[in-house]
Amino acid sequence: MTTLIASRPRPRPAHTQGPTRCVYTPDGSKLVTVGSNNTIRLYKTGFDGEPDNIDDCPEQNIAVCSSNDFFVAGCEDGTVSLYKFENNLFDRFLVRATLPIRDVALSPDNKWCAVASDELSVKLVSIDDTSNLRKLDEHRKPTKHLAFDPKGSLLALSCTDGSIYIYSLTADHPELIKKVDGIIGRMETESEASCQVAWHPDGRAFAVPTPTRDIQVVSKNDWEKQRGFSNGHDGDITALAWSPNGALLASAGKDKKIIIWQTSDQSIIARYEYPNVVDIAWHPTKNLASFTTSEGEVFISPDFVSEQFSNLLRLPKQPAPFIHDPLIAKPSESNGHKALATRPRRDSLEDLEDLLDEGYGDDDDFVVDDDGAGYTLNAGKKRPAEDELLYPSKRGNFFKPQHHESFQPGSTPWRGNRKYLCLNLIGFVWTVDQDSHNTVTVEFYDNELHRTFHFTDTFLYDKACLNDNGTLFSCPPREEEGAPAVVFYRPHETWTQRNDWRIQLPKGEAVIAMSLSDSFVTITTTAGYVRIYTLFGIPYRVYRPKNTPIVTCASWRDYVLTMGNGPVGPDGMCKLLYTIQNIKRDEICQNEDTVALPEGATLKSVFFSDNGDPCIYDSTGTLLTLLHWRQPSRASWVPLLDTKLLDRLAGGRKKESYFPIAVADDKFHCIILKGTDQYPYFPRPLLHEFDFEIPLTSVRPEAENKKSKKKRSGDEMAIDGEDDDFGEEEEEDGDDESNEKSEVQKLEQAYLLKGLRAAQMTDLVDATVASSGQRAALARLELDIDKTLLQLLAVECREGEDRGMRALEAVKLMRDRTGRMIEAAGKIAERYGRTILGEKIREFGERRLAGDDGDGEGERDDGESVFGDD
Repeated sequence: MTTLIASRPRPRPAHTQGPTRCVYTPDGSKLVTVGSNNTIRLYKTGFDGEPDNIDDCPEQNIAVCSSNDFFVAGCEDGTVSLYKFENNLFDRFLVRATLPIRDVALSPDNKWCAVASDELSVKLVSIDDTSNLRKLDEHRKPTKHLAFDPKGSLLALSCTDGSIYIYSLTADHPELIKKVDGIIGRMETESEASCQVAWHPDGRAFAVPTPTRDIQVVSKNDWEKQRGFSNGHDGDITALAWSPNGALLASAGKDKKIIIWQTSDQSIIARYEYPNVVDIAWHPTKNLASFTTSEGEVFISPDFVSEQFSNLLRLPKQPAPFIHDPLIAKPSESNGHKALATRPRRDSLEDLEDLLDEGYGDDDDFVVDDDGAGYTLNAGKKRPAEDELLYPSKRGNFFKPQHHESFQPGSTPWRGNRKYLCLNLIGFVWTVDQDSHNTVTVEFYDNELHRTFHFTDTFLYDKACLNDNGTLFSCPPREEEGAPAVVFYRPHETWTQRNDWRIQLPKGEAVIAMSLSDSFVTITTTAGYVRIYTLFGIPYRVYRPKNTPIVTCASWRDYVLTMGNGPVGPDGMCKLLYTIQNIKRDEICQNEDTVALPEGATLKSVFFSDNGDPCIYDSTGTLLTLLHWRQPSRASWVPLLDTKLLDRLAGGRKKESYFPIAVADDKFHCIILKGTDQYPYFPRPLLHEFDFEIPLTSVRPEAENKKSKKKRSGDEMAIDGEDDDFGEEEEEDGDDESNEKSEVQKLEQAYLLKGLRAAQMTDLVDATVASSGQRAALARLELDIDKTLLQLLAVECREGEDRGMRALEAVKLMRDRTGRMIEAAGKIAERYGRTILGEKIREFGERRLAGDDGDGEGERDDGESVFGDD
């Protein structure tokens, strides 16, 4: 997806059509651009007016480099010119070549200029004395690009033969020390595609475009491949530039894209659409970059990096992205002794034989037992001996149960240098690793109620909770510094001056998960404790739950839900147990009950809905809620939504998952994750909401109707004109049947969902001092349930007398005891001419008014809800 720069820059027609290059002065005061016309332009940073021009220059300037006092331009006519900033005039020629110049570069001390041309040698000329000239000619092929390393001791040449040549400049005469093959491809010097070596600012590695349209990092000390920036461009890369601190990498390609990569994890943080870009230059200190095109245009882009990632530019110098650091000696070589051979990784290519014949060793000493004497039995551990089959060795593998890993609901793991600490409907909390400290941001969806705030985090918080009252943080202990784990609470509003509090946990104890409600702060720890605090830090309760190790927790008002590992199930996985208790009343609602997870599934999140009912979301994509949880031993998990059955996935072409956020307003709020992503990342994605739909069928009625219509329309194309009338009649019958089925399924779905909501509301009214508004809402909901059953009755009556038993059953499910709904049901039966059904309904109504609802002894109350409430 293409994003836009915050303040989209306008194209400036600096030069005529042709390759255009740009460079900032080291102090960032000026931007120099050269192109195909005979004018060089100097743009002052921060000034939006017309640039200063240097006219009457040679045409076709295709290379430029700059210091604070002067800049050097290379031209296709073979001349390299030096210009002074003090008067903006030509000063002198540095060197001449017989063939076109391709690239120029200044050494970091600005004393030498390297010049690449179509000649076979590279010239190194002194700025102060042009007669002091050195030649680099051991590469034997024309050079397209060249670059000094940050220290100026090495010069990298990208040549047309597909090799990178590294010259050492420490001696009086440059010496070729390395030829790096297999990274760049062969190309012509006039090609727009780039094979430019871009040294990382820390000087320990360089990045270079590859023929596969990726960017490869190569370390300086061992010249081995390190990390790569891949899957970004769909065309050849034309420009490459590190940010001044090395935290970001910008690249442009023939696919009309500019991409900004994050160095630490090689992820894409921005993608801009600009065609024909051939050069990129970062400002040395500001969030500013400029780029030029082959059309002669210059773009000066303030806020080049979006606000969410702009703090990366303020970091100190970042390290190059290594797979292995060549400067760190291997443990086996640090003391001069050879290390013992280690077993290869199980997923390595070299371990294929072990996978096929594990545990039987090599066959080098194989002996054939051709006489059956048994002398080869168990030799070299080729096969187990007979006694070992009867009596297994004590060193054998013992069964080890798998347990559920702990997690903090609503948080994500680190990705690069940032992570979400909390995501919910109130707002979100995220942190950025700044090496020596973190930067925490708390943002709210309703900025009128609460203001976004930032703070510098020296405690390195890794967990957070957010609600309307405040924000809760925790950090792990730092054993090397002797610092314990810390819990920090910051309320949004107080009437005292000192409003936040911080508590240190006992030494060696870390936070596993925590939750924040309107009444309490709940902390679960690695010591197996659940610690309860009031909102202002008063310890309220400390206890150790029976189901350990603890997995996670959630809370709502006075209720606290904790989850932990229990006994091992038949699949080898520990059962997940939960306990719910009312902290203020010291009542246990559910004690070590089982969380309903399918075999092999794991828990993704747990939270309370806006109405105070526990909800879970598992790895199968199913959302469930807990019913009757206030009544001991009556709780049951009821599915609210199976995301695998959503209409958007019915076609099978979309591959996505969902990160749960909340259940509110009878909807499931989540973040859609594309592809194989498991967690959301930056920039913050939008929230989506889905209506509840208890899984009853594999295909929803609407989707089934669409498929059947498409199938019929395709079949009609194969029918001859003589059969059009028959085809139309068949289509009408099919449409009526599909519409009827769709309506019935919708009504059944509505009946289940309203019954579930009524059961939850009944539990709330019975367990609390209910208000008149809550009781009135429950009465309205039960009336809606009966209206839904009336609609279902009407559909069944339209189907005919053979659906009479089903229609009567719908009447018996009605909750109304006044007789009005039974009377309405009888009128519907009479309207459709269902005389026998009408008589049955009247008989049932009379029995209900008389207090006899059942049809026989031992039967349940016919008005009872499917969820067990009268």
